[in-house]
Amino acid sequence: MPPGITTLAADAPTLSAANTGFMLICSALVMIMTPGLAFFYGGMVRVKSTLNMLMMSFISLGIVTILWVLYGFSLAFGTDIGSFIGWSSDFAGLSGIGITQLWDGYTIPVYVFAVFQLMFAIITPALISGALADRVKFTSWALFVTLWVTVVYFPVAHWVWGAGGWLFELGVIDFAGGTAVHINAGAAALGVILVIGKRVGFKRDPMRPHSLPLVMLGAGLLWFGWFGFNAGSWLGNDDGVGAVMFVNTQVATAAAMLAWLGYEKLRHGSFTTLGAASGAVAGLVAITPSGGAISPLGAIAVGAIAGVLCAMAVGLKYRFGYDDSLDVVGVHLVGGVVGSLLIGFFATGGVQSDAKGLFYGGGLDQLGKQAVGVFAVLAYSLVVSAVLAFLLDRTIGMRVDEDDEISGIDQVEHAETAYDFSGAGGGAAPRTTGSAPVSDSTAAAQTKKVDA
Repeated sequence: MPPGITTLAADAPTLSAANTGFMLICSALVMIMTPGLAFFYGGMVRVKSTLNMLMMSFISLGIVTILWVLYGFSLAFGTDIGSFIGWSSDFAGLSGIGITQLWDGYTIPVYVFAVFQLMFAIITPALISGALADRVKFTSWALFVTLWVTVVYFPVAHWVWGAGGWLFELGVIDFAGGTAVHINAGAAALGVILVIGKRVGFKRDPMRPHSLPLVMLGAGLLWFGWFGFNAGSWLGNDDGVGAVMFVNTQVATAAAMLAWLGYEKLRHGSFTTLGAASGAVAGLVAITPSGGAISPLGAIAVGAIAGVLCAMAVGLKYRFGYDDSLDVVGVHLVGGVVGSLLIGFFATGGVQSDAKGLFYGGGLDQLGKQAVGVFAVLAYSLVVSAVLAFLLDRTIGMRVDEDDEISGIDQVEHAETAYDFSGAGGGAAPRTTGSAPVSDSTAAAQTKKVDA
């Protein structure tokens, strides 16, 4: 994603209604990804945790929006301070921005850029929540989101995309968030789960998804919204780069889904709906940093590689004993690392920049830069996130009580349940079995069996 750049007055762009409208649509598309993620995660958990999973995503829409207006946009995209963080008083509170003031070097207003970036800031902590399913206090989660975006996301966004940010100045390519969003969130998830521990029954109870149709709906919304996430990150349509990114997003996602399903069939003997949804998301993650630097053929390779490696990675939690509930580490961390590093091999030098990968005569230079970006963000997010989780766990506590976790976090934390089965089997006339009548209440009780 290009940060603001300085242009000469004679070459200064003017506001483009077409690009402005396009970016507002892209912002709305990225926004719908967070509810899509909520459905994706909500279907993957057991019945008793559905609402909590939805709420862990939805609360990010509230918290991060307010923080972004107050200081987040200024920290991420304000004037550079030491290549680590930004700050501009005009951006604080969005109080000093003119309604037609343009983002430097582009044809869209600052307000449009700010709201587009806000949607990225919202979904990134929401991604973390999938690793923590079933066991985290909602108040503690809300406070973690507040602290995490402040000390992790806002600085990392500046490193990667802010003018003067050290990774941007180094030449690390991250078109739409492989490092700043996916590696950042995946590493944070790993840091937190190492602190808070496993769910009750991990490796013992099956913990199957309660609604695969909900998972597929969420995956579809994510795939749809991702076109705004990726194609919009060039901030306009004047040179065709955004169109290439749009095509590559579709191509890599398709390749990853097929590759995941192929691996799954060979490894486990079945093509599953959960595998199709997970494979699609793995492809979306991997193409996010790389799609503006590679060709459609390269996108097939990136998607296929990510699909297989992410499918393999989700099983690591059983081997190493960390409870990544919904495979945030296996999909987002691994997919982000794969997509970011493969730029060093598949970058053509003919799309977003002239940087070339190893397979196009560029040597190992770009791969080295990508590796620095990947492991710097991974290490920073992992360590700081673990520290934040540790401090919260030792003060207000991160986990619900064991009995509450077993009985169901929805009822404990939200005083609600996702599905009301109280009327199951109801009817006007009593049922009979032979000559013995069976009351409606008895029939309802007999059919009220839910895999919670």
